[in-house]
Amino acid sequence: MSRLFEALKKAETRRPDEELASPEPFLEIAGNTHDSLSEVPNESANITLESRLAVWSNPQSLAADRFRVLRIQLQKLQAAGRLKTLLVTSPTAEDGKSTVVLNLATALADHGKHRVLLVEADLRCPRLPGRLGLKPWSGLSDRLKDGSDPISSLRRIDPLAFYLLPAGEPAEGPTELLQSEHFAGLLKTLSPCFDWILVDSPPTAPIADVMVLRQRADGCLLVVRSGATPREAVSEALGQLGEGFVNGIVLNGLEGMEAGYGGYYGKYYGYRSRNAAVSAMTSASNGVPEP
Repeated sequence: MSRLFEALKKAETRRPDEELASPEPFLEIAGNTHDSLSEVPNESANITLESRLAVWSNPQSLAADRFRVLRIQLQKLQAAGRLKTLLVTSPTAEDGKSTVVLNLATALADHGKHRVLLVEADLRCPRLPGRLGLKPWSGLSDRLKDGSDPISSLRRIDPLAFYLLPAGEPAEGPTELLQSEHFAGLLKTLSPCFDWILVDSPPTAPIADVMVLRQRADGCLLVVRSGATPREAVSEALGQLGEGFVNGIVLNGLEGMEAGYGGYYGKYYGYRSRNAAVSAMTSASNGVPEP
């Protein structure tokens, strides 16, 4: 069994029963809440999770390094007072957005040095707990439906060191739920408790939810899969979001980059690529390149 799953299995369960008074006790409550953790179903699932979470499982890889570069660029924007709540979306459903957002949350948390909340706002097709090998639990859709406090759905995911508010059950009328004042108030309540809030959204087309979520965020990363995402889909997504709102494009699944870096990484870090598509997973820029 992998180190990651061994660490997840050690998590203890405690239900929160305190009111939110300040960020510190709030995070302490969420940090001690780790229920619904599942066993590894099989060895292939173990390997899949390990390869997807390159920032944690293979920190000396080129993929992990690219996420650290992305973290530095985003921190520059935050230092300039321009960014805290970041929308992460993609033009189509198969661009690898979930893998990117999980790695980015891990990179920004930086072993617990920064408080990072990942909000799964894809209420139509929730998948993040499953990607982490966790059993699903009630989440954002449930809190929006009943108007209850989000603290009961927050979990700290260790050893990755970020907090997760999952989508919960797929919802009917998700656009209306995301447009609600309760969702706006929820983000406002959580914002002082965290250094970063990542909002994992549905793809930009053909779903309108992302345009609602755009109103709640300071900026956006657009995830594009190399050799797969149609050029016209990228252009349409940029047009919908507005180039001034998009902080960068993450190029996912770019193969061949490790060829130029393998010698350097092998010499200095003992670099070994588990998977070419993952090891060269992402590149980003401050601006938005031509699609």
